[in-house]
Amino acid sequence: MKSPTVLQLKNVSKKYEIHHEKPTLVEKFVKSKNETFWALSGINISIAKGQKVGIIGANGSGKTTLLKTIAGITAPTTGTIESQGKIVSLIDLEAGFHDDLTGVQNIFLNGMLLGLSKRQIMKDFQSIVSYADIRQFIDAPLFTYSYGMKLRLGFSVAIHANPDILLLDENMAVGDKEFRKKSLRTTEEFIRKRKTIIVVSHWVEFLRKTCTRIIYLKEGKVKADGNTHIIDVYLKEK
Repeated sequence: MKSPTVLQLKNVSKKYEIHHEKPTLVEKFVKSKNETFWALSGINISIAKGQKVGIIGANGSGKTTLLKTIAGITAPTTGTIESQGKIVSLIDLEAGFHDDLTGVQNIFLNGMLLGLSKRQIMKDFQSIVSYADIRQFIDAPLFTYSYGMKLRLGFSVAIHANPDILLLDENMAVGDKEFRKKSLRTTEEFIRKRKTIIVVSHWVEFLRKTCTRIIYLKEGKVKADGNTHIIDVYLKEK
């Protein structure tokens, strides 16, 4: 039986305006000379439930922009994105946090932004704190946290959101050595379950091991889409 489609991108493009210099007062009232850069151009992708999809390509090919567009962090300039189920992104792990709020307050704030109810957050609260290993700092404001502590807290809240579609990037293993091991084990556990995984990585051994489908992006367009042999196509072109 064919698995249902849980994510569909139709003619998705993303445009950025590159400002090389600060405009003068006169230039603000004349036609702009800013450069237009299309980070994504005409992307059409359908992803089925349970697929493990790796996205590869050179730096600047549009990989992270694609993930951020799927996650809703940035909106496409043209095209549509349709999804079924909860999407949780393990990119921009600090997004949704507020430095002046305590760790406790940020857990509730970030959890609700990820679609968790207050009751669910209260139920998983101790587990979230324990996983992030920040118990002694939980009542302190976030501006007192180190960068690694913020990442651990963001990762912990995200994985407790129990996503249907999980988005990963190069920073999927965060924090110190021990926490990186723990976060990778958690990622592998999601992969073993019937979760839809989309991962951006240059770590080809990880992609060969965990992904059944590879999408190769080049200059913002889909260059190739197929099984893991696409990795070899990419490596030969590098």
